[in-house]
Amino acid sequence: MVTNITNFGRSGLSDWLVQRVSALILALYTLFIVGYLLLNPGLDYATWSGLFAQTWMRIFSLLAFVSLSAHAWVGLWTVTTDYLKPTGIRIATQTVIILAIFVFLVWGIQVLWGA
Repeated sequence: MVTNITNFGRSGLSDWLVQRVSALILALYTLFIVGYLLLNPGLDYATWSGLFAQTWMRIFSLLAFVSLSAHAWVGLWTVTTDYLKPTGIRIATQTVIILAIFVFLVWGIQVLWGA
């Protein structure tokens, strides 16, 4: 029986599902942003700011930020688990990755919802 101490009880199915759902959300967000940019060739700051001032866009962006964080974590956890065999190095690397993802997520939320 193989046990892995770094996955904290997650199953491969939950990782797979997180990757697919977050990828779908990120694809929809990307398509929306690209479509918006293509349909507004004379885009200025006021229009762009007006888009992100709307609550639905902030929620959609927040969902994209959370999806990006989850997608990055599952992907990087998989890579570090597969390629970093010494436990100490793997745990240290995963800790740095978790902290970086958390900082970027909080920063994104602050930019999105801040004053």
